[in-house]
Amino acid sequence: MGHTSLDKIIALQSNPANTRNLCILAHVDHGKTTLADCLVASNGIISSRLAGKLRYLDSREDEQIRGITMKSSAISLHYKNGDQEYLLNLIDSPGHVDFSSEVSTAVRLCDGAIVVVDAVEGVCPQTQVVLRQAWLENIRPVLVVNKIDRLIMELKLTPQEAYNHLQKILEQVNALTGTLFTSKVLEERAEKEKEEEKENEMLSGNQLYDWSAGLEEADDSQLYFSPDQGNVVFASAIDGWGFRIQQFAHIYSQRMGIKKEVLLKTLWGDYYLNAKAKKIMKGAQSKGKKPLFVQLVLDNIWSLYDAVVTRRDKEKVEKMMTSLEIKVMARDSRHSDPKVLLSAICSQWLPVSQAVLSMVCEKLPSPLAMEAERVEKLMSVGAQLFDSMPKQTQELKRAFLQCSSGEQAPVIIFVSKMFAVDTKTLPQNRQRLLTQEEIAQRRELARQRHADRMVADQTAKGSLKDLTHSGSTPQEGQPVGLSTAKMESPTLQDSKPEEEYEQKETFIAFARVYSGTVKKGQKLFVLGPKFDPAKGLSMMPENCSASDCVLQVPHLSCCSVESLYLLMGRDLEELKEVPAGNVLGIGGLEKYILKSATLSTSLACPPFTPLNFEATPIVRVAIEPKHPSEMPKLVRGMRLLNQADPCAEVLIQETGEHVLVTAGEVHLQRCLDDLRNRFAQIEISSSKPIIPFRETVVRPPKVDMVNEELSKQQKVAIIHQVKEEASQGRVSTTLHVDTSGLVTLTTPNKLATVCIRAIPLPQEVTCLLESSKDLIRTLEQVNMSLREGKSLDVSLRTLEAIAGLKAQLESLLQGRKWRNVVERIWAFGPRRYGPNILLNRVEGYQRPSMWQCLGREAGDDRGQATVIREFDNSIVSGFQLATLSGPMCEEPLMGICFSLERWDIQSSAMPQHQDSLKEDSNFHEALAEAEVQESSETSAQAEGTAVGQGQEQCKPEAASADCYGPVSGQLIASMKEACRHAFQAQPQRLMAAMYTCEIMATAEVLGRVYGVLGKREGRVLNEEMKEGTDMFIIKAVLPVAESFGFADEIRKKTSGLASPQLVFSHWEVITSDPYWVPTTEEEYLHFGEKADSANQALKYMNAVRRRKGLYVEEKIVEHAEKQRTLSKNK
Repeated sequence: MGHTSLDKIIALQSNPANTRNLCILAHVDHGKTTLADCLVASNGIISSRLAGKLRYLDSREDEQIRGITMKSSAISLHYKNGDQEYLLNLIDSPGHVDFSSEVSTAVRLCDGAIVVVDAVEGVCPQTQVVLRQAWLENIRPVLVVNKIDRLIMELKLTPQEAYNHLQKILEQVNALTGTLFTSKVLEERAEKEKEEEKENEMLSGNQLYDWSAGLEEADDSQLYFSPDQGNVVFASAIDGWGFRIQQFAHIYSQRMGIKKEVLLKTLWGDYYLNAKAKKIMKGAQSKGKKPLFVQLVLDNIWSLYDAVVTRRDKEKVEKMMTSLEIKVMARDSRHSDPKVLLSAICSQWLPVSQAVLSMVCEKLPSPLAMEAERVEKLMSVGAQLFDSMPKQTQELKRAFLQCSSGEQAPVIIFVSKMFAVDTKTLPQNRQRLLTQEEIAQRRELARQRHADRMVADQTAKGSLKDLTHSGSTPQEGQPVGLSTAKMESPTLQDSKPEEEYEQKETFIAFARVYSGTVKKGQKLFVLGPKFDPAKGLSMMPENCSASDCVLQVPHLSCCSVESLYLLMGRDLEELKEVPAGNVLGIGGLEKYILKSATLSTSLACPPFTPLNFEATPIVRVAIEPKHPSEMPKLVRGMRLLNQADPCAEVLIQETGEHVLVTAGEVHLQRCLDDLRNRFAQIEISSSKPIIPFRETVVRPPKVDMVNEELSKQQKVAIIHQVKEEASQGRVSTTLHVDTSGLVTLTTPNKLATVCIRAIPLPQEVTCLLESSKDLIRTLEQVNMSLREGKSLDVSLRTLEAIAGLKAQLESLLQGRKWRNVVERIWAFGPRRYGPNILLNRVEGYQRPSMWQCLGREAGDDRGQATVIREFDNSIVSGFQLATLSGPMCEEPLMGICFSLERWDIQSSAMPQHQDSLKEDSNFHEALAEAEVQESSETSAQAEGTAVGQGQEQCKPEAASADCYGPVSGQLIASMKEACRHAFQAQPQRLMAAMYTCEIMATAEVLGRVYGVLGKREGRVLNEEMKEGTDMFIIKAVLPVAESFGFADEIRKKTSGLASPQLVFSHWEVITSDPYWVPTTEEEYLHFGEKADSANQALKYMNAVRRRKGLYVEEKIVEHAEKQRTLSKNK
């Protein structure tokens, strides 16, 4: 197919029925970009000879050097399938785990996906991740089994062995899809059962619950990948061939006279051809016959490779070409590399682009076929149910499903990411071809300039001669003056780019139009993630448009579409308008959108649900410029980088450090390169990676370091020793720690006393709280609304999830000491949704339950708690601050339950201080919430009002405030200190972040892989051999702290035969005690007086303390002796 014109693509954009939005998903190095090259070559954009070598969609220099994709990029292709013409908006996405955020941005804009799997490696970790991402976004996948040439050339498999191997790969992929499908069906079935139970509450009787019933009823026929359904392509993209069994069914139906429908059903499966009876029969495996797929398909491909590549049999190749009716250019047949001839034959016989594009057009849905379930999922943010949204919002669902481009249809656009391009590459700035008149005009100007320069030079020479003849000594004034002028002018020119610095990089929004037609110059609403359509509709007139928008609605702004672009890989083409159902680039939105946003002409449109990011940003580095004067450039550069990368985060810590948070080592390297070369364009220096840790407490150990049983007396002695160390340097009458670990602390003005105990949470509870962050955050929002007297429509699914969380906590927290704990939960922390719990065990204090939204509480006894509740938020704020930075090395706490046993306030102080306390409580609540990054505007407004009222009320009592400041502030500080002391009264431990590491390696390098893992504190979980190959899959866990340079080291040690994939997995307690010193005689004997064997936990803790500028207890010189020389010893 020749090169498609821009006008043709613009014409095809207006027909959504023949538009396909698709992305290519796979594990790293499975051949996504090579396959994309073959598809791009089919449109004449690049030469078919360069397909696979050019990697056209890898436009960045570092992508070409590393050989991996780092940024998802889009291109629009034209394909003619029979009478129909199709427009394919293809997005190539990265496969490396560090860039899985780019996959999320691509998947959101698509309706279908091509999942590529390597025929040798099969299903890999990232294959599972991308399939899950596609499933979560409700997009339909098709499968391409790539690199089949490796089965022939590398593994040397026979066609029969290759067929068995391909069957196993399909089974693996289908098993993954089936798991996702089953979980969804069971969820839906459980919901349905609950609804039926509610309806049949009046009916009595024992009913059996059959989980499998839902699975039997659900239709999964279109779900699985099967060659006979036409959703599988077998290919070798590097050699340019690929096929579906439909192509062979068509060929053999003409040659053998068998119906095409029969061949379609039997070409894949346990069928064989009975030559005598001339029938296709079942049971090839049991009868030892060749399956049809092997006999009619694979044998032919194997024999072609054998003739062309292995034997180089020219006669046989000529015969094959004649029978296939293929003509090859003479230079290809004479080429020294047999692969050139092979790809020339295959690209004519079985072109991969035709097989893949025809499958895409037939099997993937158009924008018109978007499911109602997906629309509701996109529009339902957080706890809100789609049915509870305003009527106008629900009507937008029809606009989504119709994908209408009419004038009356509301414009709805989702921007999934912002990407930076060089301003010079924009279509409006691109150099165009000059006309003959312009060339002649420029030639004349150049001649004129040259003549002027010659005249100036002659004048200068003449004046110099005159000076010499007159006898004056030449001071070289004139030449120096001229040279100075020449030197000054470039300096002036150089200063201009610094002023116009921001213009060098332009941000383009990567977006899709879901409804309406977006036009250049059109004004749209930008809906922030917290925008509420109900509030927007109530605050603005009914038919308000973005052009007459008054910015009074929270989380809403207006923008103007400056330019629209068609994304063509490395190039952009300018457009005037784009109808619904198409992927596009939008210019001029960098001031309004940070990373992603929803744009619409309708205020009823809700913001879309946030993107699902699989990778967690965990690698932190502090960045500073080499020259301090360039700090403003660095700040500006980091702001641009933050906008350009969906996963990178930029923070400024309390210490003033500028910190960059990335998903992994490769991602970090790319971000630093971008900062140096594109965004900041200055020399920068980065610190060693800042490793995140967590602090926790564990149960007191029963044995010491040499496995001797600890007696009770020793335990008590050690606890007392810790207490003494903790209280050194601060003789306090307000603090008391008893032997059981209960800490009693009184505020400086002796008005309030708190008693707190720290208890380690079971590991399962910590994991549950860590995985339920979003749900706990939603629960906190609901409780805040209830406290403020507002009603919030919460979806049934969210309520069920909250009830499920409560039930799980109750089942995990069993035993005498955890009795009724779940009902007594006061708060979670840090940031109100972390993996730590504050318990209310204060006698006589009945506060509203954390789970009040479930409607199980009959009511609260508010009368008893009126006075104390003035400081309820102070207690919570103190707890939040304590859990945000622990005493070991100021890292967040994890897996700790702080139980508030007693909380007394002297009643004599209450009447005179009551009003000031109210003010202080509200003020410090706002302060503490700001410190722990709580962001709720409604509560902030309420607090502001309360502060205002309190100030008015407290003026008469101002004199009664004591020298220690507001009671609420003292209580926050005391609560924080009490929590820290309670933490220190228990055995303390550090928790390290852990990666799961999956390594594929051959048998001969296994020992070296284990050596590298052992050196870096890694732990091997399991090792298994991949069937049909000599590859081993090793699964291990590795501390993040030890992971830097791990991939490079393992590649060096194994000569590139093993490559690891690191994914953040969990937090793990480091078993060694960082404060341990030998106390018993056995420990002295075993470890020595100094116990100077490496304590890993202490090493990590001191490194963090040193980085944060905290005191580190270490001896600079130990056992120093005066140096003696030999002469003095005599």
